[in-house]
Amino acid sequence: MAGAWPVCYHGAMSKLECEEMLSKKNKDGAYLIRDSETIQGAMCLCVYKQRVVYTYRVLQTHTGHYTIQVGMPEMLFKTLDDMIRHYKRRNQGLAMHLRHSVKRKTALQVRTPHQQAADGAADPPDYENVNADADDEYVEVLPS
Repeated sequence: MAGAWPVCYHGAMSKLECEEMLSKKNKDGAYLIRDSETIQGAMCLCVYKQRVVYTYRVLQTHTGHYTIQVGMPEMLFKTLDDMIRHYKRRNQGLAMHLRHSVKRKTALQVRTPHQQAADGAADPPDYENVNADADDEYVEVLPS
């Protein structure tokens, strides 16, 4: 993504903080992207609809593309902005199409695991459930 993050990307944010922020917006189709609390290196697309926040797992492939787990055939997106544009259209598999971006208030200086690996840092992490003991609705996903 060439270092640019969409303004709806909030980085590290708890599920509770996210739900509170979207509830304050109180608009169906309000959305933001945050880092996953349970899977290192993954993100969550969170969408508000009728006082409920729906959370979708966003993973980055080994090629740097993004994919979202929505129960439909996998689609790859070159950037998060491409993914957002796609899901702004109706009937794409989300509980509600994206309508109102909840923008972050401060600049982010966050690097993806793939960018860190390119700089000689640690290898990109495998996607695994870091909270395996909890009764969690998320499944373990390991890249191929």
